[in-house]
Amino acid sequence: MVDLHTHTFFSDGELGLAELARRAEAAGYEAVGVTDHADGANLDVLVPRMVTAARELCGVMRITVLAGVELTHVPPALLPGMIQRARQLGAQYVVVHGETITEPTAEGTNAAAIVGGADILAHPGLLLPDDARHAAERGVLIEITTRKGHAYTNGHVAAVARAAGARMVINNDAHVPGDFVGAAHARRIARGAGLSESEIDACIQTGHAFVARVARAA
Repeated sequence: MVDLHTHTFFSDGELGLAELARRAEAAGYEAVGVTDHADGANLDVLVPRMVTAARELCGVMRITVLAGVELTHVPPALLPGMIQRARQLGAQYVVVHGETITEPTAEGTNAAAIVGGADILAHPGLLLPDDARHAAERGVLIEITTRKGHAYTNGHVAAVARAAGARMVINNDAHVPGDFVGAAHARRIARGAGLSESEIDACIQTGHAFVARVARAA
């Protein structure tokens, strides 16, 4: 199992990167991606430090550690440029904080993230069919989340993504140790969202394939 959406105390998580990686490893995860919250104010500091630290850990741990970033509450008009800026700074992949119904994320964020070239659209809330179709066309992964609150719309997200042929991935959005729910419980949450066993397997395979691709490019 992999988790491509986690947070350290560099944003609003409770753990440092080394402890986060160790706890994920102990919980049976094969790969973890750190994606601390960022915008124009902290991107330049956050990304280079996390890239360096993740590479160091990969050299001495069994678990694969990737350094991504989650662009959060960035105005939609700024998202495409900031996605490119994150990549230029060395981010291995870019997550965008989608239009969850539990936060006042700006309308149009989902569409801007997809058009702007994000890798993963996190907890996209009441995902629109057109946005899901564009995600499918552009290879943007749609997140099914195990995180409380953000998971309220998982069933809707799964149905819309399925109809559009968009690929999905299961993430924890981990902020604290207990957020690493493990493979069995993640599958239960995905079943609760209406995914079949074969669709859950496809989500897991998509996550592993994404890790393999990003790790090869490092």
